[in-house]
Amino acid sequence: MKTTKWLWLWLFSLLMVMSMACKKSPDGATQFYPEPEPPGSYARGADVSWITEMEAAGKKFYNNDGVAQDLLRILAAKGVNAIRLRVWVNPATDWSAMADVLAKAKRVKAANMRLMIDFHYSDTWADPGHQAKPAAWAGQDITALKASVYNHTVEVLTLLKDNKIVPEWVQVGNETNNGMLWEEGKASVNMKNFADLVLSGYNAVKAVNPDSKVIVHISNGYDNGLFRWMFDGLKNNGAKWDVIGMSLYPGVDDWSAKNAQCLANMNDMVARYGSEVMICEIGMPAAEPVAAKAFISDLIAKNKSLPDNKGLGVFYWEPQSYGSWNGYGLAAFDDAGKPTVAMDAFLP
Repeated sequence: MKTTKWLWLWLFSLLMVMSMACKKSPDGATQFYPEPEPPGSYARGADVSWITEMEAAGKKFYNNDGVAQDLLRILAAKGVNAIRLRVWVNPATDWSAMADVLAKAKRVKAANMRLMIDFHYSDTWADPGHQAKPAAWAGQDITALKASVYNHTVEVLTLLKDNKIVPEWVQVGNETNNGMLWEEGKASVNMKNFADLVLSGYNAVKAVNPDSKVIVHISNGYDNGLFRWMFDGLKNNGAKWDVIGMSLYPGVDDWSAKNAQCLANMNDMVARYGSEVMICEIGMPAAEPVAAKAFISDLIAKNKSLPDNKGLGVFYWEPQSYGSWNGYGLAAFDDAGKPTVAMDAFLP
């Protein structure tokens, strides 16, 4: 009798655990997702901002057994625990506008993944060579631009918060090697203006979500001179940030040297500013998955080695963009839509 009683208790407990571990995807299929890792644990991430656009075009994603699954489930099985999403102000299409970002962020939350929001402060791509003001902000002086940055940041983050979504990290600008919102915010022309724009973004983030960490993001993580110039300038002009963000896109032949330079730069950022460091974007040619895995594994180890746990994580940029989606050739999925061995580098 006791044996039967304990057997029923065991079965009941098992069913409870299974029900808690399963969620329903938007299409009604039962999917398993891990419990969320606590804030501050190491981020093994991916920027998948193209996901809704790819799905709308009929693209599907497959696990290594060739079974079609939700992309976030595939990534979670590869150890990915955090997702990065870009935000454009008024893009020509709906992709990466507020509604699209909210739809994707809801999926991230349902998947028990952590979230990074990446503000471009543009209607299109912002990067070292392009920092165009949104059309709606054209003609604004620096005072108006600071207000626009603040208001846009608050609007997006409030929309997310109203849906019970609080990003762990927020980028104020994307690959701002020479500032943003050109010409007014071009750092080489007026570092004070750029610092004021960063401060507006920082204050907006903290006004909505005080615990979200603010990232200032620069590309070429191996270039210590660039990082010292930028963050010395920001510090001397009153800007604030929590995390220094980096991009790193080495070649197959030089990734080891670039990683070593990046490690030296990361250690310098910790020593010089006391900052935490996040690798916000990485990539390597899709045709070289073995080299990509070695590159990612080594970079993660180097980021984790920073003193006082100042290395926060590494994010792959659009790993799911297989088949040279939009002309991009640095995916970590093969042409059949399955993750390559490169993604195994994210397994804990």
